[in-house]
Amino acid sequence: MKKNRHFLPTSKKAKTAWSSENHSEDISENILFGKIASEIRRETPVALETVAVIGLGYVGLPLALLADKKGHKVIGIDTNTDLIKSIQKHKAPNSINEKEQAFFSDHKIAADTKFHPARNANVIIICVPTPVHDDHSPDLRPLIEAAQSVAPMTKPGTLVIIESTVSPGVTENIVLPIFEKNKQLIREETLFFAHCPERINPGDPVWDLSTIPRVVGGIGPKSLEKAVAFYSRLLKGVIQPMRSLKEAEAVKMVENSFRDINIAFVNELAMSFQKLGIDIIDVIEGASTKPFGFMTHFPGIGVGGHCIPVDPYYLIEEAARNGFNHRFLKAARKVNNNMPRFTAQLLKKTMSHQGKKLKRSHVTLLGLAYKKNIADTRESPALRMKSELEQMGAVVTTFDPYVPHLSSASSLDEALHNASAVVIATDHQLFTTLTPKQLLQHRVPIIVDGRNCLSKEEFINGGVTYVGIGR
Repeated sequence: MKKNRHFLPTSKKAKTAWSSENHSEDISENILFGKIASEIRRETPVALETVAVIGLGYVGLPLALLADKKGHKVIGIDTNTDLIKSIQKHKAPNSINEKEQAFFSDHKIAADTKFHPARNANVIIICVPTPVHDDHSPDLRPLIEAAQSVAPMTKPGTLVIIESTVSPGVTENIVLPIFEKNKQLIREETLFFAHCPERINPGDPVWDLSTIPRVVGGIGPKSLEKAVAFYSRLLKGVIQPMRSLKEAEAVKMVENSFRDINIAFVNELAMSFQKLGIDIIDVIEGASTKPFGFMTHFPGIGVGGHCIPVDPYYLIEEAARNGFNHRFLKAARKVNNNMPRFTAQLLKKTMSHQGKKLKRSHVTLLGLAYKKNIADTRESPALRMKSELEQMGAVVTTFDPYVPHLSSASSLDEALHNASAVVIATDHQLFTTLTPKQLLQHRVPIIVDGRNCLSKEEFINGGVTYVGIGR
């Protein structure tokens, strides 16, 4: 039997999801017999750990706030001096939602740029970003540097959890050995090591950090037991134990690659249907009436964020290192990466049909964030869209109410005024309420709806040239 798979049986029962409601003396035994964590009572008195969260970005800070709210003593560490000062002054950054901002002023997080406070922690959670290089190869430097900084401070008996997204094998083969250089730390004896890939959906009013189900993998049965117990007390969501660290790592790769592939599929259909004169939104709505075997995805100007446009590259790279070529994933990445260019060319073609040139025309780009109603611009296709338009010679005005520091206009009216065309790159609520009358008041004759968030019929009937993605 393979290493790290010995501590869970192969029965389907053993894979039953956990949520922690009832008490149990032995979590490992519950895993072995396939019982669920709803048999672990949350109200059971437990010693509250001191938790150190390394990396206080979109993942780490909400996690630190939740642990603080649950009564843990929380140490927050980040190398961003401005962020740490903001947290120390109880000034909420944009990376947390309204619910989290409501209790941010009362938080008791001890925030620091130094790593030495982590020596007091019973639980250390690393949540640093894991981006890609310009050639799309994984950039593990932030994770490695965080591990190297905190490992010497880690005391015996500590549970270390990696939440940063990594490809299968990284946690065990790259991160764990860094901690084992500390001779006091012996796996499954004085060091307990787990991976719980982060799951967060910014702007989602239903699924927040506390309610989203999670998966956990451990280096051994004791590590898995401790990690499941910790998250079961911290979160309301279902906790699914995995058979190994690699399985937990692979879950994150699969769920985001799944979305990337399906979005690429509908994006390619949109480009095809644009030529065939078929409205893809009508087709998707028709296909979604099938109650089984179909999952709805929609086309757009591209995908952004820290997960979907990044994680597939991690899987591609790791598979290539082991002699496998992910042709399907590469094709999906190519399609989705091309969508900003496709959208820019769509505008150029539309203007050409009206006897106008894109070059030197004033184009308004609405939205810079990668997703509606948030301020996150990581891997945003809107930024690539801006670059494509400028390379084609357009004079681009940008406006995003959530990203004012990158906007060249200070208001929607200012952004719209006398534009030759408007492109919606992010479907913020403010932009989904646009009307033909507003555009005509500002003498805007063309709108390219890069998120298909407006009524095509309303704009066409209102005298504005409307073009959507695949419409």
